[in-house]
Amino acid sequence: MTTATLAGHEFHVNDEGFLTIPEEWNEELAPALAAQIGITLTDQHWEVLRFLRADFAETGETATLRRTATRTDVPVKQLFALFPQKPAKKMAYVAGLPKPHGCV
Repeated sequence: MTTATLAGHEFHVNDEGFLTIPEEWNEELAPALAAQIGITLTDQHWEVLRFLRADFAETGETATLRRTATRTDVPVKQLFALFPQKPAKKMAYVAGLPKPHGCV
């Protein structure tokens, strides 16, 4: 397993840079992860990230775009605006979760 350090936090990542131990994530790390992919977090981003973390803790899987949109007040179209190009993958990355099933 590879380790990375960002914003003073050391964590384990896979070959795509996704955290392999979701418990190593915290809300201080999220802005640094987001900045690496060109995103500045807003309140709406945080709504999505907190949902993803809570849903993962409950289900053991990273929520899909559809699940995220139906369980939050953020429609799919807005998810694409918040996390441009491959939103499910970027949402999972910033939330410190595994890439959702079906993501390329």
